[in-house]
Amino acid sequence: MKYARTLYPSIEPYDTGMLDVGDGHTIHWERCGKPGGKPVVFLHGGPGSGCSPKQRQQFDPKLYDILLFDQRGCGSSLPFASLDDNTTWHIVADIEKLREMCGHDKWQVFGGSWGSTLALSYAQAHPDRVTELVLRGIFLSRQTELDWLCKYGASELYPEAWADFTGLIPEEERGDIIEAYHRRLTGNDPAVQLAAAKAWSMWEGQTVTLLPDPAMLEEFTEDSHAIAIARIENHYFRNGCFLEEGQLLTNADRLKGIPGVIVQGRHDCCTPPSAAFALKQAWPEVELQIVDDGGHLFTEPGITDGLVRATDRFAGKSA
Repeated sequence: MKYARTLYPSIEPYDTGMLDVGDGHTIHWERCGKPGGKPVVFLHGGPGSGCSPKQRQQFDPKLYDILLFDQRGCGSSLPFASLDDNTTWHIVADIEKLREMCGHDKWQVFGGSWGSTLALSYAQAHPDRVTELVLRGIFLSRQTELDWLCKYGASELYPEAWADFTGLIPEEERGDIIEAYHRRLTGNDPAVQLAAAKAWSMWEGQTVTLLPDPAMLEEFTEDSHAIAIARIENHYFRNGCFLEEGQLLTNADRLKGIPGVIVQGRHDCCTPPSAAFALKQAWPEVELQIVDDGGHLFTEPGITDGLVRATDRFAGKSA
């Protein structure tokens, strides 16, 4: 299938900095595109993955004033891989501090995967601050979704990778993989922690691409990236992402009046389409686009096409 929209050319930040958000955390941020353009905040996935230059390219730099930031404990934010005072609601508060720092009254909120969880949490807490929502790979943090990735579901599609992932854990501990990994990721042995981090990151990396991508897997399992994403993601999963069961669906009425687009890969094995469909049922106004030949990542052609079309449209750019 051919798609018309591709990522915009690479751009460099016009401003960067560190923001002290309290609790001992300092957030690294960058602004790209057109100063004074249409404001948007980009929320990266993970939790714990950090931002990358390619993520800037989902927005027309001639139209958007783009704010990207590394969430608590990851990327260039400090302290690195910290779990202290690191919850969904701490990050929601950080987003508000960043909005105030930028001087925006409202902005578009864009997030994929865990970024969609965070975008929905922020929008439900501060609907008056959101002009539009652009979401990809919906993750609502329900127990069924956590079980899909860490208990039964994706394991049936990637049995070899699942065997490697669970093989690090003694058989008697495999009844609760998240807790077993937590013990290793927060233990005092750096070698054990790194091995667990790489195994955790490799497992997730296997599920996010429609076709194998060795280069992406190498990036996923680079030491510092693996440590941050494994420790922080495990911490969030262990705590249900600090949301009540079904909270983002129960409170979907708070999104009424906010224009929204969901771009969801039909073959997304990390965040399956059932969550996007459930959100559409709870929030009928949102436009749900199922990409029939799409997986999880924004770099896949059909996913890119849908996301760039959405950001172009919300910036007033003609088709």
